[in-house]
Amino acid sequence: MADVLILYSSTDGQTRRICERLRDVIAQADHEVELVSIEDKPVRALAKYDRIVVGARIRYGKHAPEVLRFIHDNAELLNAGPHAFFSVNVVARKPEKDAPDTNPYVVKLLRQIPWRPRMVEVFAGRIDYSLYGFVDRQMIRFIMWITKGPTALDTVAEFTNWGRVEAFGRRLSRF
Repeated sequence: MADVLILYSSTDGQTRRICERLRDVIAQADHEVELVSIEDKPVRALAKYDRIVVGARIRYGKHAPEVLRFIHDNAELLNAGPHAFFSVNVVARKPEKDAPDTNPYVVKLLRQIPWRPRMVEVFAGRIDYSLYGFVDRQMIRFIMWITKGPTALDTVAEFTNWGRVEAFGRRLSRF
């Protein structure tokens, strides 16, 4: 049995929902799992966890600054253990951009950070225009228009492949 920390950054809740599913899958394999927002502090010191999983959302083409800060501040510890990273972004809805080596945000991030995660994954996110303020709604709608995504303001589009999320959770349980 391992002690697993899932640390995440979520703006509209999709990354958190993915982390909750991962937590459930990993816990079914008899591991202890703590789920913590990147803004909060884990119960224990990071070195006390057997595995750390970092989940990061993308907003306007960037991972959250607090995720980057966490990675830079803890690179030595992260590189020393069997730790994992995943990104959640709507670009991953496209089959040619839904893998760690083809998703532009993950490729760029891995070049910028001193951490080399043992496992990396990328999941498509979700669009729900009703959650966004005026500026975000217009910006996201414009991005979706450019990338041929949904633009109707009543759209709620779930792009996350939950089977892939669960498969990742099972891999995390075994490594």
